[in-house]
Amino acid sequence: MILGISAYYHDSAAALVADGRVVAAAQEERFSRKKHDPAFPAQALRYCLSEAGATLGDISAVAFYDKPLLKFERLLETYHGFAPRGVSSFVTAMPVWLREKLFLKNLLRKELSKIGPFDPRKTQLLFPEHHLSHAASAFYPSPFEEAAVLTVDGVGEWATASISHGRGAELEILRELRFPHSLGLLYSAFTYYLGFRVNSGEYKLMGLAPYGSDRSEDYSRCASALRGSLAHLYNDGSLWLDQRYFRYATGLAMTDDRRWEDLLGLPRRLPEQALEQRHCDMALAVQRFCEEAVLAMAREACRLTGSANLCLAGGVALNCVANGRLRDSGLFGGLFVQPAAGDAGGAPGAALAAWHLHAKRAREPQGQTDGMSGALLGPSFTAAEVEILRVRHGAVFRRLADFGETCREAAGLLAQGRVLGWVQGRMEFGPRALGGRSILADPRRTDMQRKINLMVKFRESFRPFAPAVLEEAADRFFAGVGSSPYMLFTAPVREELCALLPDGYSGWPMEDKLAFGRSSLPAVTHVDGSARVQTVGRDRHPLFWELLKAFEARTGCPVLVNTSFNVRGEPIVCTPEDAYRCFMLSGIDDLIVGDFHFRKDDQPPWTGPRPVLADD
Repeated sequence: MILGISAYYHDSAAALVADGRVVAAAQEERFSRKKHDPAFPAQALRYCLSEAGATLGDISAVAFYDKPLLKFERLLETYHGFAPRGVSSFVTAMPVWLREKLFLKNLLRKELSKIGPFDPRKTQLLFPEHHLSHAASAFYPSPFEEAAVLTVDGVGEWATASISHGRGAELEILRELRFPHSLGLLYSAFTYYLGFRVNSGEYKLMGLAPYGSDRSEDYSRCASALRGSLAHLYNDGSLWLDQRYFRYATGLAMTDDRRWEDLLGLPRRLPEQALEQRHCDMALAVQRFCEEAVLAMAREACRLTGSANLCLAGGVALNCVANGRLRDSGLFGGLFVQPAAGDAGGAPGAALAAWHLHAKRAREPQGQTDGMSGALLGPSFTAAEVEILRVRHGAVFRRLADFGETCREAAGLLAQGRVLGWVQGRMEFGPRALGGRSILADPRRTDMQRKINLMVKFRESFRPFAPAVLEEAADRFFAGVGSSPYMLFTAPVREELCALLPDGYSGWPMEDKLAFGRSSLPAVTHVDGSARVQTVGRDRHPLFWELLKAFEARTGCPVLVNTSFNVRGEPIVCTPEDAYRCFMLSGIDDLIVGDFHFRKDDQPPWTGPRPVLADD
């Protein structure tokens, strides 16, 4: 068995690979309750060992998801190249590197010793490169015997994107784009300039883009800057960024705000400032640039490998709009995106790279699906954990007879327009809730998107929600979606379900567009008529599939709103305790954990801690 670890930047995680299969994986934030927790994933690691019934003594190797010495080389060369800019950042960063990160082997052994006894002479510490970990996380669990592999993110050690070729157990990196030229960092720079938080606000930028107009002066100005002053995109997908406009290389900020304002005619939006149409137009421009860059990289991957299949990983692979463009391009017959495409996915990727490339173990075919077990790789819970809520909080619940009754009860609540917290089975690994730790609602209600955003999630009203749909019924509602079990592709809502747009709709204010029902599924249809679809099959997600079937039997609609069970600034819930606390401190109407039903009106007042909602 091999443990994989990603840590010390953001979204730390642990994963366990046994016999070439990912048997457990979890992010540390789900246990520590600190969103994007970068700390050593001690609790996640303990969970992985427990899930496998193993101890550290059973582990043959621990694989860390990047090479710290190579990253240190990049930092030193970058600071030298940009000096005297970045002196204050250099003075801040170097003591941490000299005290901890340069001696990562010692630090890892120290942290591992807190987990349990192990023999350092028998447990190897391995350090695959960052983009190799990403590539391994995508290729090895994919259903393909052979595939091109594209990884795109901010930066690893030196690489910011890579093209690899996977065949059987072999995985070879063929091309790399290197720092400071980075599609991920360019997208994050716009995230920052539009007033959102880097490494979490990129979702917001993607959701904001469809409100933009490509006929406006602001769009044209930004699009021209992206193709000229800020960046140059070449036919092979390589990218050059003019560093006079950026500050991330020296750690001071993402952008040179004065130069950007002169170039774009728009000052940087501060987080508390209102969103305006010109912000939407800028978001649309950079989103389209991102899509074109990903398509160019994919074409180059196809040319280099001649493969009919493509695997994707890295933070940019979470851009489901770009993924949808790639799927519809026809470049590849098969497409697989690692569901934990960001840095958390580096943990299983490092372990899989160690298993196949270091230990030279054969790769077993994955069959028709993939090796990520529906991303349901986290901890489950027991009835005793739910029962204890009565003692701890005075919680009032009704226990249902069996899972069939549970699904019928839930379907009835949802049909009444109630918002439901739903906790079943193992927790998801990665950023998406897929029916294990979800907030669910009826997508046919025109007020539901606004209600969940403002009263439940406490977040911006413009952010769209995803539909979960029975896999066998998906084509009735969404055009060309195919299989999308991990909510990583957008697809158009079928034209016959969409409303005719009034004259002048494109020029309407954002709030008016939000209020207009775009389709017969208004709660999950974005303003451009698209949806970020999760197709739910009985093989991957049997419990969630049963609920959707029950809702279809009740209403004739096999679709539900599915969003992550959390509020702004907090991680997705893990335990029944987490779920009950979130339920009590939000506008969720009902909570079902396993076969236990909690109604909000039956509960005593919450007397526990009330978190301060943070930006996410």
